[in-house]
Amino acid sequence: MHGSRQFHIDIGDHSVTLNLGPGRAGWAELLVDGKVIGYVRERASRTTLVEGELAGDPVRPFTLRIRQPVPGIGTPECTVLIDGDELRMPRRSSPRARRRGQMA
Repeated sequence: MHGSRQFHIDIGDHSVTLNLGPGRAGWAELLVDGKVIGYVRERASRTTLVEGELAGDPVRPFTLRIRQPVPGIGTPECTVLIDGDELRMPRRSSPRARRRGQMA
Protein backbone atom coordinates (compact mmCIF):
# COMPACT_ATOMS: atom_id res chain seq x y z
CA MET A 1 0.00 0.00 0.00
CA HIS A 2 1.59 3.24 -1.12
CA GLY A 3 0.27 6.66 -0.09
CA SER A 4 -2.59 7.34 2.25
CA ARG A 5 -6.17 6.09 1.94
CA GLN A 6 -9.49 7.42 3.13
CA PHE A 7 -12.74 5.63 4.00
CA HIS A 8 -16.07 7.31 4.74
CA ILE A 9 -19.64 6.55 5.81
CA ASP A 10 -22.61 8.58 6.97
CA ILE A 11 -24.48 7.18 9.98
CA GLY A 12 -27.69 9.08 10.65
CA ASP A 13 -26.77 12.76 10.88
CA HIS A 14 -23.09 11.96 11.51
CA SER A 15 -20.12 11.71 9.17
CA VAL A 16 -17.44 9.09 10.01
CA THR A 17 -14.11 9.22 8.18
CA LEU A 18 -10.97 7.11 8.54
CA ASN A 19 -7.63 8.29 7.17
CA LEU A 20 -4.89 5.66 6.87
CA GLY A 21 -1.28 6.70 6.57
CA PRO A 22 1.08 5.11 4.06
CA GLY A 23 2.36 1.59 4.46
CA ARG A 24 0.94 -1.45 6.21
CA ALA A 25 1.96 -0.15 9.63
CA GLY A 26 1.18 3.55 9.13
CA TRP A 27 -1.06 5.67 11.34
CA ALA A 28 -4.87 5.68 11.45
CA GLU A 29 -6.93 8.79 12.18
CA LEU A 30 -10.66 8.63 13.02
CA LEU A 31 -12.87 11.69 12.45
CA VAL A 32 -16.52 12.17 13.40
CA ASP A 33 -18.27 15.20 11.93
CA GLY A 34 -14.88 16.54 10.79
CA LYS A 35 -13.22 16.36 14.22
CA VAL A 36 -10.41 13.95 15.09
CA ILE A 37 -11.62 11.69 17.90
CA GLY A 38 -9.18 8.78 17.62
CA TYR A 39 -5.64 8.16 16.49
CA VAL A 40 -3.47 5.06 16.27
CA ARG A 41 0.24 5.65 15.73
CA GLU A 42 1.00 2.24 14.19
CA ARG A 43 -1.13 -0.55 12.79
CA ALA A 44 1.19 -3.46 13.53
CA SER A 45 -1.26 -6.38 13.42
CA ARG A 46 -3.59 -7.61 10.68
CA THR A 47 -6.63 -6.19 12.49
CA THR A 48 -6.68 -2.84 14.29
CA LEU A 49 -9.61 -1.54 16.35
CA VAL A 50 -10.35 2.13 16.98
CA GLU A 51 -13.08 3.14 19.44
CA GLY A 52 -15.34 6.15 18.99
CA GLU A 53 -18.79 7.48 19.74
CA LEU A 54 -21.48 9.48 18.01
CA ALA A 55 -22.83 12.43 19.99
CA GLY A 56 -26.50 12.38 20.89
CA ASP A 57 -28.90 11.37 23.61
CA PRO A 58 -27.97 8.67 24.21
CA VAL A 59 -24.36 8.62 23.00
CA ARG A 60 -23.78 5.79 20.50
CA PRO A 61 -20.40 4.04 20.98
CA PHE A 62 -18.89 2.23 18.00
CA THR A 63 -15.79 0.28 17.03
CA LEU A 64 -14.03 0.79 13.74
CA ARG A 65 -12.21 -2.32 12.50
CA ILE A 66 -9.33 -2.02 10.04
CA ARG A 67 -8.32 -5.29 8.38
CA GLN A 68 -4.99 -5.39 6.59
CA PRO A 69 -4.68 -7.62 3.53
CA VAL A 70 -2.15 -10.37 3.23
CA PRO A 71 1.16 -8.69 2.28
CA GLY A 72 1.25 -7.91 -1.42
CA ILE A 73 -2.42 -8.81 -2.04
CA GLY A 74 -5.41 -6.49 -1.85
CA THR A 75 -6.19 -3.31 0.05
CA PRO A 76 -7.32 -2.58 3.62
CA GLU A 77 -10.98 -3.05 4.54
CA CYS A 78 -12.79 -0.93 7.13
CA THR A 79 -16.04 -1.68 8.92
CA VAL A 80 -17.98 0.09 11.66
CA LEU A 81 -19.56 -2.01 14.42
CA ILE A 82 -22.48 -0.02 15.90
CA ASP A 83 -25.79 -0.96 17.53
CA GLY A 84 -25.20 -4.64 16.72
CA ASP A 85 -24.70 -3.92 13.00
CA GLU A 86 -21.56 -4.22 10.89
CA LEU A 87 -21.35 -1.50 8.23
CA ARG A 88 -18.73 -1.55 5.48
CA MET A 89 -16.96 1.78 4.97
CA PRO A 90 -16.45 2.53 1.29
CA ARG A 91 -13.09 3.86 0.18
CA ARG A 92 -13.01 7.45 -1.01
CA SER A 93 -10.82 8.35 -3.92
CA SER A 94 -8.11 10.86 -3.11
CA PRO A 95 -8.60 14.52 -4.06
CA ARG A 96 -5.74 14.10 -6.56
CA ALA A 97 -7.54 11.19 -8.27
CA ARG A 98 -10.80 13.15 -8.39
CA ARG A 99 -9.01 16.12 -10.03
CA ARG A 100 -7.43 13.81 -12.63
CA GLY A 101 -10.89 12.40 -13.44
CA GLN A 102 -12.30 15.90 -13.95
CA MET A 103 -9.45 16.80 -16.32
CA ALA A 104 -10.01 13.76 -18.54
